[in-house]
Amino acid sequence: MRRSPWATLAVLALAQFIVVLDVTIVNVALPHIQADLNFSADSLQWVINAYTLLFGGFLLLGGRMADLLGPRRVFVGGLLLFGVTSLVAGLSNSPEFLIGARAVQGLGGALLSPAALAILTMTFAHGRERNIAMGVWGGLAGLGGTLGVVAGGLLVDSLSWQWVFFVNVPIVLALVALIPVFVPDVRHHTGRRTFDTLGAVLGTAGLMAVVYGVVRSEPAGWGSFEVVGVLVAGVALLISFVVVERRSAAPLVPLRLFRSRALSVSSASLALNGAGFLSMFFLTAIYLQQVRGDSALDAGIHFLPMGGAAIVGAVLASQLVQRVGTRTVQLSGAVLSVGGLLLLSQADASGSYASQLLPGFIIFGFGIIGVGVPGQITAVSEVQPAEAGAASGVVNAMYQVGGALGLAIVTTLSITHTTNELTRGATQQQALEAGFERGLLVAAAFAVANVVLTLASPQLQPTSEQLAEATAAA
Repeated sequence: MRRSPWATLAVLALAQFIVVLDVTIVNVALPHIQADLNFSADSLQWVINAYTLLFGGFLLLGGRMADLLGPRRVFVGGLLLFGVTSLVAGLSNSPEFLIGARAVQGLGGALLSPAALAILTMTFAHGRERNIAMGVWGGLAGLGGTLGVVAGGLLVDSLSWQWVFFVNVPIVLALVALIPVFVPDVRHHTGRRTFDTLGAVLGTAGLMAVVYGVVRSEPAGWGSFEVVGVLVAGVALLISFVVVERRSAAPLVPLRLFRSRALSVSSASLALNGAGFLSMFFLTAIYLQQVRGDSALDAGIHFLPMGGAAIVGAVLASQLVQRVGTRTVQLSGAVLSVGGLLLLSQADASGSYASQLLPGFIIFGFGIIGVGVPGQITAVSEVQPAEAGAASGVVNAMYQVGGALGLAIVTTLSITHTTNELTRGATQQQALEAGFERGLLVAAAFAVANVVLTLASPQLQPTSEQLAEATAAA
């Protein structure tokens, strides 16, 4: 039976839509989750980080599995895992249960996302149709991030926080039913089967240990045996990961890729971009509700201008990189990110949304995508075509990992400052405001580092096809 490639695209894009949606939809539910399940201030970030770390840590393994086992099989497996763990997350009655469900949910996303992209690239041949398909894929994924905050707010206010997870279940069931009809079983690998599971486990475990050590530094202290021990273990695991990848015949992360200045600089830049974005989103979602008194829906609506700016910014960035070059656009985006975060850090509980928050949201929305689009293009500019998929996977994983590490650092410093203010006699609201400001200033420091780093990035003027692939990857 001949399948319409556009019907295939619709199924794949909807699956990617819910993966991206699940990052933002949960943020506006965090205050309700914290109150209902008695999360501590320092452990709440694991609702986000457990998902992000497993997603980023196993993204490359998901791509390898799709290559070796067939992308449709891995796509279905990842989708089912994502759906089941969404149900489990909604049924959670303790912080540990929810964090565990979110971690496995991130693993499901890491399996289905690269498998879906592999099916898409094999369904559409190089040229105009693939460019359109990549644009639709990237556009819907971006829309998922924007609509997630409003959908999350609506579900929390009208039903409960559990529904930000339950909403995935009927969508997953519908997609699983449609896959045999609309998604072809395409395969392209004929070589030796090597998964490099050890590399994925070592890398992810090392990153989780480092993040855990940073998070525990606030309640336990940097010099405590627990924190030092976990950080040392994390570093040891990451060193082991590098050794395994260097010796592997088919490594998940070919270390030779980092000989490319373009890929190395772009990977670090996108990691800093992720750190700034995830930190801002986490802190501001809590600030809007706990300090300014927004409902979950109001908080979601207040985030919308940032999403709108990012969508418009993606279009503008795609045009500008062809005219003025990638480095110019990326540098401008990094500067805008700094400005947006600095403006947001000055907000207080009594100021108006239009004057204190809206300008920062819009500027930051333009800035974050202004870094992302040229960064994705530059990352794969110097690698061989056969390694473009691996390079793209590396930079996407770096974005997720950078976001997780950045969130851990920002949240820890923010909570420490809030606690210090309380001990000095500040009210709860004053202390939360001070912690919010400190956290966003640290996020702004990440963006400043990105400005400096971008100066080392090469100046490129990409083709239309490179732009389409970057849009899909971003």
